[in-house]
Formats: sequence, structure tokens, C-alpha cells
Amino acid sequence: MTSETRRSFGRIGIWSSSLASSRADDAGRKAIAEAVAELDELKYGTLWIGGSPSPEDAAAVVGATRSTTVATGILSIWDHTAEEVTAAVAALGAESRGRFVLGLGVSHGPMVPQYKKPYSSMVSYIDALDDAAPPVDAGHRVLAALGPRMLKLAAERALGAHPYLVTSEHTAQARRTLGPDALLAPELSVVLDTDLDRARTTARTMLAMYLRLPNYTENLLRSGFAESDFDGGGSTRLLDALFALGDTERVRSRTQEFLDAGADHVALQVLTAEEGGGGLPRDQWRELASVFADKL
Repeated sequence: MTSETRRSFGRIGIWSSSLASSRADDAGRKAIAEAVAELDELKYGTLWIGGSPSPEDAAAVVGATRSTTVATGILSIWDHTAEEVTAAVAALGAESRGRFVLGLGVSHGPMVPQYKKPYSSMVSYIDALDDAAPPVDAGHRVLAALGPRMLKLAAERALGAHPYLVTSEHTAQARRTLGPDALLAPELSVVLDTDLDRARTTARTMLAMYLRLPNYTENLLRSGFAESDFDGGGSTRLLDALFALGDTERVRSRTQEFLDAGADHVALQVLTAEEGGGGLPRDQWRELASVFADKL
């Protein structure tokens, strides 16, 4: 990966499932377009469209921005065929001017009836992207990778990895597995609330769903947590390792831990109690842009 590619991602990005406009009504789509245009002006390096987005979601965000890199975080290989995706990426080519990055993942067995052989299925999907005309080249795709095999695949067949719901210690291990040249862009969930009990309640509301998905719990067990850490929506130890809870300076400090551990870029997901973890928290995005001004 070149220094130019690292610069194109920036050090700090925003991750939000609420940027997927295909799930919104007309008013919602307008609000999303206005929000991403502001995020572009705030100079965030990359906007990650979360929650199994579609190629159409990516096209909408690309169309509403001018300079920010736009990435799917993460498109499920079970929801869209490689042929469909390559056609969509090709259509985005001129408008995106190389700003679009295809983030791919295998999703989760409990959510996908046809789920099987995730590693082999990802390899086959990447082969199809390579064989397409035009192909989606390795320099414009990243993989959702947690375990060693998928991380190695991300280094060999993609620009790098976009791990979700991980610790800074996992980031350090992922860097060792990926090697020095692959992109490493973990997600970090943020709750801007100095009442730590309330902040942890907000975090647990979001985390509860993920603790029902084996890919995440198995990775957390590999990372040194115990089954008991999953009880009640997550132990304090687990929450404090996975989230940045507190004021903006605490968020900056936690983000720096991930950068120091080997991340090239950190994708911040802002959770709010009012929105149940979703929505478009534009005030918080502005606040964080001010705190990270030297990194944007």
C-alpha cells in the first residue's frame, strides 16, 4: 500500500449504518445527503456505510460528497452477486474518481440462511471480482476480517482489513498478521457521555445484538475474554475494551491507542442514547472533527 493510499483513507473516519439511504424515505434520504456533505466538508478521511449496505447506498454517498473516500462497511457477499457488484462499481467509476472502496464481508450464520464455508466463499467471490470485466481490483477492496485466516486473505487479495468490534490488543495482533504494508482500519464505537453508567447502558444496548453472533463472540474469546463477560449485555471490562466512553478527550485517547497499536485509520461509530445507537448525530460528528482537527 502506498503512502498516497494511506492519505486517501485519512487517519479518522466515520462509520454509520444510518448512511444507507435505501432504507430511508424521501425525507431520510435528503437528511443523509446533507449529513454526508457536511462530513465531507469536515474533512473526515473516509465515510463507512454500515449495516450491510447495497451498491445503491454507496452511489448515493459518493454523489453527495466531493473528496472523502467512501467505503461499504460491510457489503455482504450473500446479498449481492459478484457480477452485480462489479457492474455497480464500474458505474461508480467516473463519479467517484477512485474514491470508492468496496468493503466485503461474510456476515453471520444466524443472519444468513445460505451461510456456509465462509472462508472458501470469500475466496470464490474475490476470484469472481478478479475475473470480471472490468475487475474490482485489489487496491479498491477491503475485507471484514477478525481471525488469522481472513486477515491473511485481506493482506494477500485486498488492500487490507476492516475489523469491527475489536480491541486495541486485537489491532496489534492484526497488524502482526497483516504485515506492515496492508491497510488496517478498525471500527471503534464511541459514546460521548461523561456519565459512565449511562454511557455503558448505551453501549450495552448496541452490543447486545452482536453478542448473539458467534463470529464476534469467538473472536472475543480468542482475545482473552470469558463467556461470563457476555452476561447482561457485556461486563464493564468488555465495554471498556471495546468502546470509547466519556468526553472528547477520552475518545481521542482511546483512538490513539488503536493508532499506536498499528491501525492506519480508525472508523468512529458514534452511539447516542436518544437514537438507540443510530441516527445522524451531526453535533457529535462536529465535536469530534474539532478534537481531531490535527488528524483530519
